[in-house]
Amino acid sequence: MNITHDFTATDRIALAPALGCLNAGLEPLAQLADQARSLEKSLDLLEQLAGETGQRSVIRLRDELAAFEPAITIVGQVKSGKTTLVNALAGWSDLLPADVNPWTSVVTSLHLMPGRQRQDVGARFQLMREEEWDRLLRKGGRLGELADRAGADTEMEKIRAQIEEMREKSRRRLGRKFELLLGQEHEYGYFDKNLLERYICLGDDFLSEEDAPEEDDQGRFADITRSADLFLHCQSMPHPLCIRDTPGVNDTFMMREQVTINAVRNSRVCVMVLSANQALTSVDMGLIRLVSNLNARDVIIFVNRIDELQDPGEQVPEIEASIRATLAEHDGPEDAQIIFGSAYWAGRVLSETVDDMTDASAAALMNWAEAQLATGDHDLGAPDMIWQLSGLPQLNRAIAEQVVDTLGAPKLRKIAAAAVTIASGQQAANLVRIAGDSGGADQPIEEIRRELASLSQEHLDDLADALAAIAASHHERSDRAHKNFLERATHSLIAHLEKHGDGPVWEYSPTGLRMLLKSAHSVFTSRAQTAAAEAYQNAVADVAELYYRAFGDAVEGIQLSVPEVPAAAPPVSLAQTIALDFNDGWWRTWWRRARGYKAFAARFHAMIAAETADFITQFKTAPTNEFTARLIDVLQSFLDQSRDVLDDIAQGNGARPESDTLFLDGHEQDRQSAIAALIADLEPLALQGREDTSTNAGQ
Repeated sequence: MNITHDFTATDRIALAPALGCLNAGLEPLAQLADQARSLEKSLDLLEQLAGETGQRSVIRLRDELAAFEPAITIVGQVKSGKTTLVNALAGWSDLLPADVNPWTSVVTSLHLMPGRQRQDVGARFQLMREEEWDRLLRKGGRLGELADRAGADTEMEKIRAQIEEMREKSRRRLGRKFELLLGQEHEYGYFDKNLLERYICLGDDFLSEEDAPEEDDQGRFADITRSADLFLHCQSMPHPLCIRDTPGVNDTFMMREQVTINAVRNSRVCVMVLSANQALTSVDMGLIRLVSNLNARDVIIFVNRIDELQDPGEQVPEIEASIRATLAEHDGPEDAQIIFGSAYWAGRVLSETVDDMTDASAAALMNWAEAQLATGDHDLGAPDMIWQLSGLPQLNRAIAEQVVDTLGAPKLRKIAAAAVTIASGQQAANLVRIAGDSGGADQPIEEIRRELASLSQEHLDDLADALAAIAASHHERSDRAHKNFLERATHSLIAHLEKHGDGPVWEYSPTGLRMLLKSAHSVFTSRAQTAAAEAYQNAVADVAELYYRAFGDAVEGIQLSVPEVPAAAPPVSLAQTIALDFNDGWWRTWWRRARGYKAFAARFHAMIAAETADFITQFKTAPTNEFTARLIDVLQSFLDQSRDVLDDIAQGNGARPESDTLFLDGHEQDRQSAIAALIADLEPLALQGREDTSTNAGQ
């Protein structure tokens, strides 16, 4: 469903002042953008120089380059100023409203596109599917399912009351349209504050459908919105970037937890936002579990709201030490980069309201300035200095470096290597044309194509079989870990009952299960990547040999690069809350309801087995299938490109001119010279950051 409106809103999102400081820290991303533009020009030239089949391959590479949009996922504590920070990163002080509805499972993705024109270009909102809403209403979400399994009647009544309140509120807002809206996608050719508030912010409750205004009513769709995408130009952003603002991991029905986990899983760079007043405590176990499953190099910690500290110069080192100690205690990424700052200060710079800063914040700013700028540059103007002290330049640089290292450089390297293969294939096609029928074996081209197709299918089948065996082993290992966990937990429960009776409440941490599963994921990933690397090398070698047997020395110059093995997504599904993570009222209620040792053990085993079954399934199935498909797709892409190169070469086979003086006319000489120059330009990027893993046909 597309909804379009003329942009006439007067309550327009404020544009940031034209400050040079907004680019501070983004230099690595600017360099990546320069390389991408250069690569795009090379692909445009290669398309002109390539044959018909080669052109199709080049177009696919160009589309892949154009679609490249690195994603940064922002997670954080409640009241950490996460949304204010997202606004500062985008350079728009009031882009996203800060009062996001706590009942809404919304990931808001900002698609920042380079452009000198600071204008809104569109928005898309995905509403809840019927089955998601139905699960919430019938079962109370995951928390309701858990409470129901535990027999926590009191807790279930509370959940039902909250759900009923939310349902009635939604019906008052949406009236007869309510059921029809589920599953819809709304698109707009603009966005403004009113539109955003309508979909992702808490709104007023309307007395009746007749009293509800048709447009600009805050929170109208908030309860059933599941995701929001905003597309906008950002003059400070040198390269396209997606910033995902997540709703958090601590919500009433544990619905937002799952969408946040999915957002983190689909992103290689994660920024965890903490409040300087809260730091990181055991209360934030959901957040700790989430980041504990990420590599240290994939996590950037931004401690926000230092403007609320009385003495940030003295307190910041203490807070950092506390954060690192908490991460170490819970097996978190101890070496993660930690940056301190204030999105509030950055917002004041963006809105040009520095003079309106509160007295307490101004005092904290002066204190932080003395600590940070004692030996620094004092020649900056006031806005630029405050921007520097806000921590945004440091955060920008950390994000930019991470994007370039983990996403940007591998992507450009992959595309450049594929372009080199296509270009060198064009050279080989010309040599085959010159050599004519004497260039290789007396094999009909259709037979060569059939042999390549058979070879390709053989390699794809071999890799699929190898990965299937590795996945099956992973499933078995995960199931054993699950079974052993249930047995150990039940034995621990019985031992507790025998020693203390059923008076003191027994507690048991599922940390051991998560550690075993994380280890299983590591083993699976390593084995799958090893199998893929071997399959890629074997496929390249066999394709190179086939080219040589078919066309002889003329194809020795074709450079076939062994594809890079992709990285696996982190096992963030392990952060999902399960029953034993709770030590609050409903657990104690369950404990008091059980009577007799056998009743305790039997009821506990059944409840935890049912509760963790979905947890185990999500851990071992979806991520395994996704990674296996990615590994196979890489091989498929290489084999498809090899087929295209073969077709280009085949077009020149047997087309030898009658006179040697016609081997290369002036136009063809210029074309071959241009191809050689293009390969020389592309090779440094294709080999940047990796060993030379290319293979020439015939080697």
